[in-house]
Amino acid sequence: MRRAPLLLILAAAVCAVAHVVGVLVAAPLWRGAEVLSLALLLAYAVAAGLPAPRWAVSAALVPLIVDAVRTIPAEPGAGDVGWTVYGSGDSAVDRTAGFDAALAGSWAALVAVAVLLLAYRGRGRRRHLIAASVAAAPVVGYAAVRVTDIGVAAGTRVVETRSRNTLIRVDSPGYQDQADVVPALVLAVLPPLALALAALALAALLAGRGRRLAATGAALLAVLALPLLDAAIEAVRLPVSADGTALFAWYAITPTIAMPQPMTALTAVVELAAYLLLVAGLTGADRAAPAVPAPAAG
Repeated sequence: MRRAPLLLILAAAVCAVAHVVGVLVAAPLWRGAEVLSLALLLAYAVAAGLPAPRWAVSAALVPLIVDAVRTIPAEPGAGDVGWTVYGSGDSAVDRTAGFDAALAGSWAALVAVAVLLLAYRGRGRRRHLIAASVAAAPVVGYAAVRVTDIGVAAGTRVVETRSRNTLIRVDSPGYQDQADVVPALVLAVLPPLALALAALALAALLAGRGRRLAATGAALLAVLALPLLDAAIEAVRLPVSADGTALFAWYAITPTIAMPQPMTALTAVVELAAYLLLVAGLTGADRAAPAVPAPAAG
C-alpha cells in the first residue's frame, strides 16, 4: 500500500479512538473526532483507488458523515436546564416514539448498506447465504423475546393479597392495553432488524466476491443493530420494567464515575470498526478477481 493512503486510514483510526474515549468518559476529547474519522475514510478510499462501481463507497460514506455532523456532541455544560415532568394524566403509549428513535439512530447505516447492496447486488454463494441466515436467527429471536416479554409484562400485573397468614398472588389486568404496547414495540424494532438483515445480506454478497475484510465489517453492522434495538424499546417509555431480557441496553455494563458510558462506547467501537473494515476491504485488492497476466517481454 502507498504511504499516503496508509497514513490516511491510520489517522482515521486514531480519530475513531479519540471519539470512543470521549463517549466512554462522557467528555469529548474533541467534538469533531467522529466527523474527521469518516472524512479521512473517504479521503483514504479516493487515494487508495475507488473500486468499481466507483460511486459506491463515496455514496455510502456521505450519509454517515452527514449523521456524524448532525450528532456532534454539545459543548460541556451547554445543556439547557429545565423541568422534567414524570407521569401525566394520559397513560396512552406513543406508538411511534420507539420507531422514531430507532430510525434516528440507524438511518445513516441503513442508507449506506442499501447503497452497497445496490452496487454489489448479485447471486451470492449458497454457503454464504446459509451462514447469513444462521446469523440472522439470533437477532430476530432476540427481538421476538424482547417484544413478547415486555408485551406480557405490560398486559398483566401481580396483585398481592393477604388472607389470614397466607400471601396470595393473583394476576390482574395490566397497566397498559396490549393492543397499544405490542404495536409500539414491533414498530420500534423494525429499523434495527432491517439494518441487521440488510447488513448480513451484504456480508454474504461481499464474502462471495472474496472481500472478506469488508464482509466482516458488514457483519459488525448486524451486531450494531442489537444495542440500537434495546435503545428503541427503551424509547417507548413503558411504565413496566423492561430490564428482564435486555442484554444490550445502556446499563448492560454497569456505569461508573470514571466510565459513565461503557455500553455506549462499546457500541461506538463496533460501529466505527465496521466502517473502517468496510472501506479498507472494499478498496483493497479483490481476491476473487482473476489475476491479470503480465505482458510478454520484447
